[in-house]
Amino acid sequence: MTTDTIFALASGAGRAAVAVMRISGAGAGGVLAALAGGLPAPRMASLRRLRHGGEVLDRALVLWFPGPASYTGEDSAELHLHGGPAVVAAVADALAASGARPAAPGEFTRRAFLHGKLDLTAAEGIADLIAAETEAQRRQALRQAEGGLARRQRKWAQRLTRLLARQEAFIEFEDEDLPEGLDDAVARDAAELRAELVAEIAGAVQGEALREGLRVAILGAPNAGKSSLLNALLGREAAITSPQAGTTRDVVEARMIIAGVPVLLADTAGLRETADAIEAEGVRRARAQGEAAELVLAVFAADALPDAETLALVDAGALAVANKADLVAPSMPGLAVSARTGQGLEALRAALAEAVHSRAGLSDSVGLTRPRHRAALAATVAELEGLDTAALPELRAEALRAALRALGRLTGTVGVEAVLDLVFSEFCIGK
Repeated sequence: MTTDTIFALASGAGRAAVAVMRISGAGAGGVLAALAGGLPAPRMASLRRLRHGGEVLDRALVLWFPGPASYTGEDSAELHLHGGPAVVAAVADALAASGARPAAPGEFTRRAFLHGKLDLTAAEGIADLIAAETEAQRRQALRQAEGGLARRQRKWAQRLTRLLARQEAFIEFEDEDLPEGLDDAVARDAAELRAELVAEIAGAVQGEALREGLRVAILGAPNAGKSSLLNALLGREAAITSPQAGTTRDVVEARMIIAGVPVLLADTAGLRETADAIEAEGVRRARAQGEAAELVLAVFAADALPDAETLALVDAGALAVANKADLVAPSMPGLAVSARTGQGLEALRAALAEAVHSRAGLSDSVGLTRPRHRAALAATVAELEGLDTAALPELRAEALRAALRALGRLTGTVGVEAVLDLVFSEFCIGK
């Protein structure tokens, strides 16, 4: 395990009233004592002059956290400096000269994981908490950071462990007077757990959608007013509009918050067959956006019948939007709006909020939020499926052990080396 001493600026970069420098590692106490003229009482803020090379660098609040009672589990310290760039740079140079090195992104939290202060799902929750843009994201990240998903994993692991113990008992004491049907009961209970995990995997799309944001594609025929609708929803001119059909050739994307969920709205080229190579590429990209999006707005002009492709989108579950409703009553059912006058926009926003809410799973439950979580549970399910074809009790026991190992990858209790770099590379430096 790494024991060298690291440091990083934990507060935001740039000019500020206060900048917080974090230090952690086996040499943190010596580095702090050299700068601050000795160690303050643990977990008590002390006002000290920081000196290096005979020069006073700053007058700062100093905090000392002896391990293991620290965030990383190591000896750690914080320097609350005046936030000028020159002060921060001078203290960083002094720390490096004292034997510490700049931390890599996520290295403080990685060390906390390695010292048993938190599990992988909690570490990911902390990263999501730092990145949260909305209240819904904050709540989801906080539940995970506080161990909500880890607690669910432990319950699944306990059930698997009990099943394995019963299967091992059947093997070891097969000739003894064991309860009748013990082996069959293990298979039945394992099937119940497998079904529960399959349902959990199926619902993971909601947690991932809230964490990553939803993609909403605006599709329809040329000159249906898709770009004008994008601008009206955003309240600003993000896309070029023109009465000329085919103005939009590429995908125009813009972010907004709907129902507490980050949404990426994508305005696209009008759907039609064309001999123009550039427009044809735009149409291809538009269709690709529709396939990748969690929600599609099928936009058509109220003064014209929708074409076959727009009708097909509505039949496939897209939200039908009849634009230009200020000119004429829509020719088919759909949300009647006018991007020009604002007619019907509030109803469209409400429909969007309802659709986004249902797809992002805004609830107080703790679910899967990352593809890595799904992969761990999918591997567990695959191992449990091996029970159906295992002819011998010993093979069924091995399948349960393999399922328990696969489930352990969710929180990092086993087999984590391959995923550590991926997990902690998402952190900012200083965390």
